[in-house]
Amino acid sequence: MQTESVRPGATSSQAPMRFSVLVANYNYDRFLGRAIESALALDWPDVEVIVVDDGSTDNSREVIDSFAGSVTAIYQNNGGQRSANNTAFAHATGEVVVFLDADDVLDPGFARAVAAAWSPTVTKVQVQMQLIDAEDRPFGDLIPNFAFRPEPAQISAWSRNSTEYPTPPGSGNAYARRFLDQFFPIGEEHDDATDSTCLALAPLMGDVVTIVQPLVKYRQHGANDSNLGTRSDNFGREVARAMRRQKSAEDICERLGVELPRPNSLRRSRHLLQLRAASLRMEPASHPLPGDGRITAGMDAIRSVFRKNFDPLKKRVVVAGWVLAVLAAPAPLARTLIRKRFTERFENQEAARTG
Repeated sequence: MQTESVRPGATSSQAPMRFSVLVANYNYDRFLGRAIESALALDWPDVEVIVVDDGSTDNSREVIDSFAGSVTAIYQNNGGQRSANNTAFAHATGEVVVFLDADDVLDPGFARAVAAAWSPTVTKVQVQMQLIDAEDRPFGDLIPNFAFRPEPAQISAWSRNSTEYPTPPGSGNAYARRFLDQFFPIGEEHDDATDSTCLALAPLMGDVVTIVQPLVKYRQHGANDSNLGTRSDNFGREVARAMRRQKSAEDICERLGVELPRPNSLRRSRHLLQLRAASLRMEPASHPLPGDGRITAGMDAIRSVFRKNFDPLKKRVVVAGWVLAVLAAPAPLARTLIRKRFTERFENQEAARTG
């Protein structure tokens, strides 16, 4: 007897699940059209695209209006990314939600690949991202550059133990609506960046499934907020954001009856350890982590070498060595090491894009 073939993301008696692609935009008219085009070009039969312009003062409105009839356009006064995404989510109807940054680009196969990996226990499906420049030219490594494909149980354990796991930033993630419904709209007590809360909670509340394939283009350009070395207080800001993100995750987990992360898990984060070291040397008087200091951070660096997670031993040793050098070096040398780690890498990427 013949059996009816079933499209991924659907049953034989159901239509394919709907994807909601939400684009929060502020003054990105140069890239916005490309982002919207990529969402509309997804190879999937049921996609809605919602664009919220958060009070742009450039030509973003003209760009959005050029897609009239194809997207849902919402214009609001400037309230920040969190406010814009809250607005977009309130209008979304899909079972799968993607927060597409206004300067990023989805691959046409993104939705189909996500749907094929979907299951009732998924909170998010994450894919790799290819770095591109302002002219869509690819460069550099993929993000994340997986050494292996992590399983959902591993990601959950890493997140509970150290608050971190290999994940792409915002656009590289497709979230289950039933997961987001439990804490949206995101209040002012949470981080301004929507993906901070979503990324922290996803492995604590369900399965994070990984697709080792670059299905999103992650644009790097002069207006990105990723060049930490441009200001000495950026490192403390990032430490404070991590603290806020962790507090948000703990508060939401407690409210929902979900198992909390391990106590002091934030101090076990290897990425945050580097930011802590930079903050302690660049702006020690405003370092936001209570009880933290150069000796405490140094001890955490030594312990991190022996704490296995998704990083190989060689990388754990290199990171710990850099942290210890930054913490122990005279101030001028410490600043040089920080610049090489954060600023020069960004500048080299800029040169690679324009060279």
